[in-house]
Amino acid sequence: MSSQQPPRRRRQRLPPTARSQAPAATTIHSLNDDLLLDIFLRLPSLPSLVRAALACRSFLAAVRSSPSFRRRFRALHPHPLIGFCFETYGCDVPSFSPIRRRSDPDLTAAVRGADVFLTRLPYHEDADPGWKIVDCRGGCLLLLNRGTEQIAAYDPITRALHLLPMPPKEISKGRHGKFDCLNFSLLLSDETPGLFRVVFLCHDKSRVRAVVYSSGTREWRILPWSEVTPAQPSGKKHWLLRVRQANGNLYWPHTKQAYMVVLDTTAMRFTFMDLPNYLKGQGHRYTIGETKDGRLCLVFTLGFMLFISFWGLDTDGVERWVIDDGFLLEEEILQATEGTRDDDDELILQVCAVMDGIVYMLPFICGDPHLPCWFLSFCLETRKLEKLLHRTFHNNFFPYIMAWPPSLVGRDVGP
Repeated sequence: MSSQQPPRRRRQRLPPTARSQAPAATTIHSLNDDLLLDIFLRLPSLPSLVRAALACRSFLAAVRSSPSFRRRFRALHPHPLIGFCFETYGCDVPSFSPIRRRSDPDLTAAVRGADVFLTRLPYHEDADPGWKIVDCRGGCLLLLNRGTEQIAAYDPITRALHLLPMPPKEISKGRHGKFDCLNFSLLLSDETPGLFRVVFLCHDKSRVRAVVYSSGTREWRILPWSEVTPAQPSGKKHWLLRVRQANGNLYWPHTKQAYMVVLDTTAMRFTFMDLPNYLKGQGHRYTIGETKDGRLCLVFTLGFMLFISFWGLDTDGVERWVIDDGFLLEEEILQATEGTRDDDDELILQVCAVMDGIVYMLPFICGDPHLPCWFLSFCLETRKLEKLLHRTFHNNFFPYIMAWPPSLVGRDVGP
């Protein structure tokens, strides 16, 4: 008797919709722009953001498409100080000293890739003097070559170079008495990187006048003469000090009187702003700048005391500079620089610039300015003192601060 196997049961096949499907893999490209920008806000610095944004087209498009992200990133990460540019004598190009921060490799890479030797500037062997820095703003150098009568605006990081003609000589028309030309100032646009203006100031015995160059029109425009200054100038040929810039406006302190000439660069109109009487003739002890939130401030020193004042109403309802706070920095500076002080030492703390709430300054503990000294920064918000570099200098110098690159603005995501 033969055994009979039971029939084998056929396995029922499920329809395609009923089959279990493996979850799709999640990649960085699955994130929407809002999540990407939240991640980018956590990057340590602007160079790190540039490196991340240029990794692929979608990252670059997300950064470029959001002006609000740019404002938020700037508020969290101030534009980084790259180093200092120093004037030289003769035909030598200006020198550069970087700030070495090993904790940020992207910032170090930005310094390493910058054209700090200014190799793109036109070279003229017989020109004496050669190229001189007249201003430095937002990562862009404004240079003047009087030998060849050329002006250059140059960004060593992006290597964008613009050559400008000299201001028109008609600026002197209508002068009264002595006439003198001062300095150039560079005005940049945060909302439209790449566009800039150059302001050139002159004065006669009691009035000022400016001529303005626009990179958009590539032309100079002569402004009208100002009103007569509130106090009669010193009678010397030069009666205004070196220009200061804050919040996009320009300020020229008087050499002897307690006021400044102010150029509103939006309305292109001159006004005059009073200074405290105790700063009269003390132009080396104070400067104009802005806090981290963009508030106009006046920072001055007395010995190793650092004071900050704001423009506002006093107790009598009069608009003037009101002292807000003071910081005694002698002990911190001596400890940071490993210096000592004798009773006979002359104590000078020179404020160089105030940008985004950071005060850049030099302490002179001895009377010889040719000895090496420390370049320091002091944060008005955190009250943190930081050593930047130690070197000698014999001429003008300028903090070099990296700006928001034009490559991260606009909607074109092409190379």
